[in-house]
Amino acid sequence: MNGSTLDLAADYPLLNVFWTTMWFFLWILWFMLLFRVIGDIFRDDDLSGWGKSGWCVFVVILPFLGVFVYLIARGRGMGEREAKRIQKSQEDVQSYIRETAGTTGKADELAKLAELKSSGHLTSAEFEQAKAKVLADA
Repeated sequence: MNGSTLDLAADYPLLNVFWTTMWFFLWILWFMLLFRVIGDIFRDDDLSGWGKSGWCVFVVILPFLGVFVYLIARGRGMGEREAKRIQKSQEDVQSYIRETAGTTGKADELAKLAELKSSGHLTSAEFEQAKAKVLADA
């Protein structure tokens, strides 16, 4: 090994390391913001196809200006749309859990059995037997 390879780290001052690291993180931050804006454009149901294509062209052709104008014009709606999407996702998960667990199914079956008993279609003994069967099924 020659001496010039070992001196490379010494030739790069600490302030330059700081600036390089800062620009690298700003570059990553910029791409995250760009992808977030493009994702919001495509997820927005209120925006027409022409509106989506116009915003995409604006963001791709003039990225810095396009992203900043989009954030100024539609930034508040981005948070609201994201909150609605998260809420709908949580409701879907809760609905799936309820369907899978069968908690609403047992309650509905017991209500139907009680209605059949009150209308006279089931005797008390039949009702108790059916109720025990519903509660025993896991």
